Amino acid sequence: MAVQTEESDCAREQTKAEQDVDQVRQRATRDQQRLDSGAVTSPKDLENLQREIVSLAKRQGDLEDIVLEVMERRESAQERTAELTERVGSVQGKIDDATARRNAADETLEADETKAEKEREVIAATIPADLLKLYDKLRQQQGGIGAAKLYQRTCQGCRQELAITDINEIRSAAPDTVVRCENCRRILVRTSESGL
Repeated sequence: MAVQTEESDCAREQTKAEQDVDQVRQRATRDQQRLDSGAVTSPKDLENLQREIVSLAKRQGDLEDIVLEVMERRESAQERTAELTERVGSVQGKIDDATARRNAADETLEADETKAEKEREVIAATIPADLLKLYDKLRQQQGGIGAAKLYQRTCQGCRQELAITDINEIRSAAPDTVVRCENCRRILVRTSESGL
């Protein structure tokens, strides 16, 4: 994440700024010790040393301000990192939950498919071979649906209402006669709701 990079950059910048403050502080301490020791006796050298101590104090103040500003930016970046990490965790939790539900649904579908295939095998064994062959051929031609329910004089495969002549032919056909839709050619399954 970009915010993690920003936090890392701020950490390096803070470390560098703190090292700069430490170097200035050490130099100011050494200069102050030289001044206090009395080892410098030349008025000009004393004046230069005092000027340098004042300059170092100003420089130290400026550097400490930089450290504070960097610390504030770093703290802000850390807060954003924590917030984004929490959001990523929340999203990952939702992804994990959705994945688990999908996997469970896949298992259910596979179990249902296996069960349906076994049931189909049992039922297919009771159907005449020529009718089963016709049904399988129609399934391939019609996108997986070889037979459709006739409901209220409408083929549920193609959703077309059958002509009255077709309805009359179906009505007069024997119950065990295979009837087909004139529009889509699917095998029609007749029920009490067929409207015959």
